[in-house]
Amino acid sequence: MHHLDLIVTLTGGLTAALVLGYITNRLGLSPIVGYLLAGICVGPATPGFVANAKLAEQMAEVGVILLMFGVGLHFHLADLLAVRKVALPGALGQILISALLGTGLGLIVGWGLVPSIIFGLALSVASTVVLARVLADFRELHTNTGRIAMGWLVVEDLFTVVTLVLLPTVLAAKADLAGVTMAAIMTFGKIGLFVVVVMYGGGVVIPWVFERMAKSGSRELFTLTVLVTALGIAVISVEHFGVSMALGAFLAGMVVGRSEFSARAASDALPMKDAFAVLFFVSVGMLFKPAQLIEAPGVILGTLAIVLIGKPLAAFVIVISLRYPPRTALSVAIALAQIGEFSFILGSRARELGVFPEEANQGLIVAAILSITINPLLYGFIPKLERWMHQVPWLSSRLLARLDAAPAVSEDHEKFETNTPAIIVGYGPIGRMVARILIENGIRPVIIEMNLDTFRRLRNEGMSVVYGDARQIEVLKQAHVESARYLIFSSAESHGVEEIIQQAKTLHPQIMTFVRTRFLHNLPELEHFGAARIFVDEAAIGLALATSILKDLGATGDQLDRERDRVEREFFNTKQATTTSQVSVETPVVPPHDSPAT
Repeated sequence: MHHLDLIVTLTGGLTAALVLGYITNRLGLSPIVGYLLAGICVGPATPGFVANAKLAEQMAEVGVILLMFGVGLHFHLADLLAVRKVALPGALGQILISALLGTGLGLIVGWGLVPSIIFGLALSVASTVVLARVLADFRELHTNTGRIAMGWLVVEDLFTVVTLVLLPTVLAAKADLAGVTMAAIMTFGKIGLFVVVVMYGGGVVIPWVFERMAKSGSRELFTLTVLVTALGIAVISVEHFGVSMALGAFLAGMVVGRSEFSARAASDALPMKDAFAVLFFVSVGMLFKPAQLIEAPGVILGTLAIVLIGKPLAAFVIVISLRYPPRTALSVAIALAQIGEFSFILGSRARELGVFPEEANQGLIVAAILSITINPLLYGFIPKLERWMHQVPWLSSRLLARLDAAPAVSEDHEKFETNTPAIIVGYGPIGRMVARILIENGIRPVIIEMNLDTFRRLRNEGMSVVYGDARQIEVLKQAHVESARYLIFSSAESHGVEEIIQQAKTLHPQIMTFVRTRFLHNLPELEHFGAARIFVDEAAIGLALATSILKDLGATGDQLDRERDRVEREFFNTKQATTTSQVSVETPVVPPHDSPAT
């Protein structure tokens, strides 16, 4: 059965991750905890099925590449510049303090200087996945606090990328300063050349390839293009430039993220990234050895103390010293009180290079499981902690009374992102009419459009537009559905509408959905999925014809109203319509004949 090892490992690992991820999610914890526990269950530390660790690690490598590609895809310089005055010094200061604490712990237990420094650096990096999840759950992802925390994580992620690139070179260099300096210069030279080739050469070739695939009309070809771009550049980075696959994938993501295909690429890559990222956490959980809890309890407790006390305390002091209010400082500090995927990546690289002791690796695994589990619970205590701080005299006098108003966060690049009243899916004749009316009345909608030519024309006209399939949750996120009030479907084609409504309501349960459909028999299903208002072409056209005839025969306004009410009673189940949604049969305004179709 050795020829089935890949399938068996994949099936066993994903099945365990599915079951335990669901259980932890139902318990209100991060599914990442379930994935790590799944790795423990299918690993050698527990009885029963044991997955192939080598194959799991190789599949996890794909997860690392796609994870770094996703980070690059969503990395925008404007996001960092908006909060640079707090994110840049804050992240670097917290990394330094956390690294020193971790190094100190490593030296105390006798690991030596180099392993201790790597351990400290691994503890300094928080999980982007966990941070975004916690902020979203508490509806703070798009607040000033959320932007500061995410900007902070961007700096940490970039620092980790550089560390991953330099780590093999520094460890392979001579111990003297001259050897390390020369190795660093050579490494940065290779990195510089690679960056130029990818960012400028790839900046021309990659968008050109994506455009060809997008215009082919094949969703599969576009998805394959995303996968080949991420994996291909990652492999080229190792084979021809001697830099890490992580940096190659990160730069590939940045190139695609700067193009007009960023939203669609993110949505197409998301399922692959999530699946392989799960295998990454499973492979990490497989490394857990319960005996370490007994053999090295001091390491475990010390690691937890740094992650849950040292890191957040350092972040709190830094944010407070920059004269931000205590609520912001507490939120940022507690959001960063965890470690995740990048800590594992750094530890895994050091272990591959033979400079990371098993006790340190076990410390990372246990600290990650516990910190990810506890983090959402701690975040819920922020209001109580803030009230307690105000009640403690010396804290109130020394820290709180001296604070000025919070520094303003630049939001020039988010004018429509944080104040989006309406999103229109599709820019055909009806979509164009709705958009024009909204704009004329002071509402600037966001358009989601799959036609590349239409997308480019709207962008050139200064419209807020996202290119991609609205069925993909990443496209809805880029259109900022979380802050929208209305979601409008301008096309009469109902295919996929139910899925989009479900995705939108997952992100924003209170959003109102206005749906246009062609046939009456689509009503029950649309109502079932939560459409707030339904506009039926079939009924509207019939009513328009009848109204026109009655007007020609001299019918009064009251007569027309009575006929309208009668038609509505005949066409629709009025009781169902009024309890779940409203169905409109108002006479449509016929768009001009020269309007372009979607």
